[in-house]
Amino acid sequence: MTASIQRLNEVDRPALRRFWIEHWGAEIVVARGRAYRVDEVDPGFAAVKDGVWIGQITFLVEDAVCEVTSINNLREGTGVGTALMRAVEEEARKLGCRCLRLVTTNDNTHALRFYQKYGFALTALRLGALDVSRRLKPSIPLIGFDGIPLRDELELEMLLDPSQNSPST
Repeated sequence: MTASIQRLNEVDRPALRRFWIEHWGAEIVVARGRAYRVDEVDPGFAAVKDGVWIGQITFLVEDAVCEVTSINNLREGTGVGTALMRAVEEEARKLGCRCLRLVTTNDNTHALRFYQKYGFALTALRLGALDVSRRLKPSIPLIGFDGIPLRDELELEMLLDPSQNSPST
């Protein structure tokens, strides 16, 4: 990977807001029936190459769970996604989190492969969850990647303490 991973802070919020609007269609992302606003999440990390963001990851820590709220990799296959995930994993460990959690949609098979290879396990399937999400963010399309109807959410977790037995939901 030729990009550097940089910790974002409050002065980076306008750039993060623009990135979300460009790549997520709004300054909110929705998961588990909750809208995450760009100003409510940790600004996270950006992968930067030649002064340009080629990836970003944001998260929110609540009750010793670090939830990845957004991740983008504009240069797939270069290690950017792995480097971003490692940065959040390291931060979560420093903060004493017991696990990482994230949500993806039923159409996002490429990301699902990445998350499982990274060490995440499926912990929940929420049938029809995108109907609820569209009430919070009407711009969510009906059809996703590869022409797959966007209907359901898949939740994944990765334990940070190997002595724990199984992911919790």
